[in-house]
Amino acid sequence: MTNKRELSRLKRHKTIRLRIQGTQERPRLVIRRSLKNFSACLVDDIQNKTLFSLSTIDKTIKEKFSSTGNIKASEYLGEIFAKQAKEKGFSRIVFDRAGYLYHGRVKAFAENLRKGGMEF
Repeated sequence: MTNKRELSRLKRHKTIRLRIQGTQERPRLVIRRSLKNFSACLVDDIQNKTLFSLSTIDKTIKEKFSSTGNIKASEYLGEIFAKQAKEKGFSRIVFDRAGYLYHGRVKAFAENLRKGGMEF
């Protein structure tokens, strides 16, 4: 059973998902935050496909940081994610914060995506 805070987040996420949808040209960037890791993936909701994903579990990121559940790791993930997504041809996205509040790691990740050239 999940706690009250998690249930509130899931309710916010459900409300957000009613309004946004990812396409091939402008995929939805959905994030997942846990205490130890942070992950993000680009999703095409029309074809129900994950187009690209990256996480702090990745070896190159995990080697660089002793703890991957902090703001510095999510900032670095934002830089790397933007760079690799641009290489694959994705520059315009729809940002889905998945019900998480826009502060801390989520905000740091989003700001570094914008610095990397992603538009949302």
